[in-house]
Amino acid sequence: QVQLVESGGGLVQAGGSLRLSCAASGSIFSINRMAWYRQAPGNQRELVASITSAGSTMYADSVKDRFTISRDNAKNTVYLQMNSLKPEDTAVYYCNVVVIEATGFMTRAYWGQGTQVTVSS
Repeated sequence: QVQLVESGGGLVQAGGSLRLSCAASGSIFSINRMAWYRQAPGNQRELVASITSAGSTMYADSVKDRFTISRDNAKNTVYLQMNSLKPEDTAVYYCNVVVIEATGFMTRAYWGQGTQVTVSS
């Protein structure tokens, strides 16, 4: 089993910044893709950004040039630096990690518990 612990959400004024973290622990052989999703009330969960094990990144158009995803492979942690935040960025943010488990070498995707980000106007 693998556990994901998210941190860094909160309340911020428009134009401000927040940094989210998601640390994976447990039966991990290696980690492939790491990503951040978000879900606002009444909306479907959407992909915000992702990063491969090689460091290739992709971003949703709505966050390009404002958000930066990064990872620390030694710590099994993924980060999301969010700058120039807008009220429309308000949502619960979830990390998603694709793990090759140390036990059995199965590939599984895990979700974090979610962290609330609220941007006031």
